[in-house]
Amino acid sequence: MHQIVSYLRVSTGKQGRSGLGIEAQREAIARFAAAEGLQVVSEFVEVETGKGSDALSRRPKLADALAKARKAKAPVVVAKLCRLSRDVAFISGLMSQRVPFIVAELGADADPFMLHIYAALAEKERALIAERTRVALAQKKAQGVSLGNRTNLRDAQAKGVVTNQKAAEAFASNVLPVVRQIQAAGLTTHRAIAQALNDRGIRTARGGSWHDSTVRNLLARER
Repeated sequence: MHQIVSYLRVSTGKQGRSGLGIEAQREAIARFAAAEGLQVVSEFVEVETGKGSDALSRRPKLADALAKARKAKAPVVVAKLCRLSRDVAFISGLMSQRVPFIVAELGADADPFMLHIYAALAEKERALIAERTRVALAQKKAQGVSLGNRTNLRDAQAKGVVTNQKAAEAFASNVLPVVRQIQAAGLTTHRAIAQALNDRGIRTARGGSWHDSTVRNLLARER
């Protein structure tokens, strides 16, 4: 049975509710491995954005997955291409690592050329969405619509509080599976869990380091 290295990534709280959460990715890779007769020998989980030219340096778990795959002479498998990146340059950089990548939703036969094509399409789609948004806002402004009307400030603030709460809950749902793995390994105190999360390169919802208090708050959400 051929071996594979599994890489899971979430970057925002919303992804937990969009089919891109950690558990959804894990299940997708498990189904793919079972169908293809593959064995997952290692799993790496990352909670980090995929944007920016320095994305790889901010994703230590991806670097670890590459190192493990290189040593085991195994490919890295992701559930969806966007779990690596939507940026063509970033995908090209990963291809230069000389570690094969497999995208479960595209199938085992999708070669590096096809991965570049799919990444280019995703990058173009993102650019088109941004441009349509810019044009729509410009049209509203030209029509005399006051963007960010202060009369709606109170409603906007209330909606912002609800949005932040939902984002926090979604972030917790993405990180808690990792915490459960840490606890299963015998690390049960808040301090030990915080250290383990920091060692894995996982950041808090605000992009900071984990401490006793942030772990306690996270576990309180689970209860």
